Amino acid sequence: MTRRRRSALRAYGCAAAGLFLLVGCTADGTAKGGAATTDAAGRTPAASPATGGPAPGGSGASTPAAPPSSTANPLVPPLDESKQPKTVAEARALLGRIVITEAAFGPEVVRSTPFESDPGRWPVLDEDCVWQTAGLPADVLATSTRYFHIPAGNGHGRVRLNATVTIHHNRQESGWETARAMEEVLRCPGQKLREGEELKNLWGGSFYLGEQANAWTEDAFSETGEYVSAQDGGPYRYTWSQAQFGPVTVAIAGKGTTGFTEEAMNGLAAQATSRMMLQAKQELGKETG
Repeated sequence: MTRRRRSALRAYGCAAAGLFLLVGCTADGTAKGGAATTDAAGRTPAASPATGGPAPGGSGASTPAAPPSSTANPLVPPLDESKQPKTVAEARALLGRIVITEAAFGPEVVRSTPFESDPGRWPVLDEDCVWQTAGLPADVLATSTRYFHIPAGNGHGRVRLNATVTIHHNRQESGWETARAMEEVLRCPGQKLREGEELKNLWGGSFYLGEQANAWTEDAFSETGEYVSAQDGGPYRYTWSQAQFGPVTVAIAGKGTTGFTEEAMNGLAAQATSRMMLQAKQELGKETG
């Protein structure tokens, strides 16, 4: 995606900086179709490999620019490219060391059923803004989404949470994932996850390392909107928080409910996203000192 396009997105995404700041402080303080079509909460976009030209099937955007140097930032170590996985088996092993369990959110969060997505499927937003699934694209080595929730009680309904980790071959491919996520918000501010479940009034923004409050990831993307469900009611708060380090993207999706505050939802997303990002840096960052 070109800098010009990204600047336009940042202009209306500045309000997301509050979430990025929350995530950054957390990290600093610690050192969509049918029932089977929401492998990534109906939100992780189909990435396009970076080839130096237009993205296949995309809008003709050029290859995302390399992120700013992180050598002077203690929260984002330099990437050790020799540690990047080269095979599906290596990627799945790395994914297992990054993806979180319910403990990363706190004691109120429990596992949902099903708990994990189909490892061979990938969500794709079609031309009608409806989430479908397909086989993994060539640039994705491994991906997994885990499903959690906070049971209804203490004056609020059921809160739904998803955690997604995706492993690409390199930083360029993971950059395309973020670029396509931003384009999809512009194209589809309203999206259908499955029958009777929709997202509305979506907006988002992305910030490179060093921009606004992003001091914790090479590229941060945040999306907010409203979640409406025939089962759960609504509209309720919807949040998507995504971060990138080298070939890895991590993301948290949160679907709110009555009696659950926006601040509480943002806190859960920040805590879990920063935990996965820290684990990715520990696995792939260069050793310093």
